[in-house]
Amino acid sequence: MYLMESASYYQQTSHEEHQYVDLVNKILNDGFWEEGRNGRTKAIFGYTMRFSLKDDTIPIFTTKKTAWKTCLKELLWFIRGETNNKLLQQQNVHIWDGNTSREFLDGVGLSYEEGIAGPIYGYQWRHFNAAYNSTTGNTLDDESVENNNRQLGIDQLQYIIDCLKDPLKRMSRRLIMTAWNPCQLSDMALPPCHIICQFNVLDGNKLSCALYQRSNDVSLGTSFNVSSYSFLTHLLAKHCGLVAHEFIHFMGNCHIYEEHIEPMCELLNREFHQFPKININCIKENINDYNVNNFEIIGYKSNDVIKMKMIA
Repeated sequence: MYLMESASYYQQTSHEEHQYVDLVNKILNDGFWEEGRNGRTKAIFGYTMRFSLKDDTIPIFTTKKTAWKTCLKELLWFIRGETNNKLLQQQNVHIWDGNTSREFLDGVGLSYEEGIAGPIYGYQWRHFNAAYNSTTGNTLDDESVENNNRQLGIDQLQYIIDCLKDPLKRMSRRLIMTAWNPCQLSDMALPPCHIICQFNVLDGNKLSCALYQRSNDVSLGTSFNVSSYSFLTHLLAKHCGLVAHEFIHFMGNCHIYEEHIEPMCELLNREFHQFPKININCIKENINDYNVNNFEIIGYKSNDVIKMKMIA
């Protein structure tokens, strides 16, 4: 049995990060061993966490150090609809290296140039179902084809922004953005794990986001997913003249890889630190124009990093 022995943990269960530590503990104690696509995991199915974004709070996990700048750079890459990993590598971000290597692309039957990820997350956010140019990683740029909406696809994110800026439309229950496109899954280096999110405004100006994620790498991915969609909610709130309120994370398959079991046990008895605050120092006209320097994280304190290898 893997037990949380620290008395300080039980004294801090009001800290929202306890939901994550509880998830780790539940997987370790109650999970089932499964042999999957890329290794052996211990897994459960179905879990939910809620995090307040009020008063500029952002849930960046503290039980192990989270590389929040790397997370933010990836999010901004998604927002711009980019799919070329070389643009991340130029920023010293390497989380997509394993899934866009020559060996990996060949293994999933894709002849893309190394570094091209296919029509993944950001592409679907900004160009849903548009024809994909596997050479450039952008929409198909064929001069013989009229530049119409079908070619460019559906810009789901801009639609949400337009609604959020409109007092008559921001209360809509249809502010949904999906990365899961069955028509193009076979063209993606990796089908999306975080697949659909919904934005919701209550009380006139309080913006919340709910995410459903089909597959959760709890050791390495979950901390990024929580921070990423919290960043996105704060950004949309700032950009659209609203205030960030809450992030809700619905999870399907939650797993820990066998190689990560031992290092994750260390997490169980660590103390929490207060979540930091976020300041976005400007409002850009175009959502594509924000960069990492426009975000300030105030008061982030954490335990040491737990070193684990990402499994592609």
